[in-house]
Amino acid sequence: MRCVIARFPFDLFKNEVEDSMKGIKPEPVTGDAVVISRRVYPVKQVGEVITRQDRRDFTAAEVTRALTRLGFTCRTAQAAVPAPALTPLEAASAMLGTPAPAPEPLLPLPDPQPAPGLGRM
Repeated sequence: MRCVIARFPFDLFKNEVEDSMKGIKPEPVTGDAVVISRRVYPVKQVGEVITRQDRRDFTAAEVTRALTRLGFTCRTAQAAVPAPALTPLEAASAMLGTPAPAPEPLLPLPDPQPAPGLGRM
């Protein structure tokens, strides 16, 4: 398949991309990624290998577009979803955990009475 990456035309084939990535260890993924032979590679790393160009010369979108057209599974970097804002009371409750069950009410004790045979002193 013919595609243009960094203003240069390339004839890419799926099996050639797989062969060129065979002995290469995937770098940690921090952005867009592509799955090649059950391994997840950063798109920029794959683009550098298949085009033999510096990573700064092309965008991740160009390589993602080409690899998707070849039939590879590409994943885009997803922005972290911010946690919903909690009120101070909700935040304190979350830190403390769930409340303990309320204790059963105590029964009132009977009034103490002096022991038989003993008087007041």
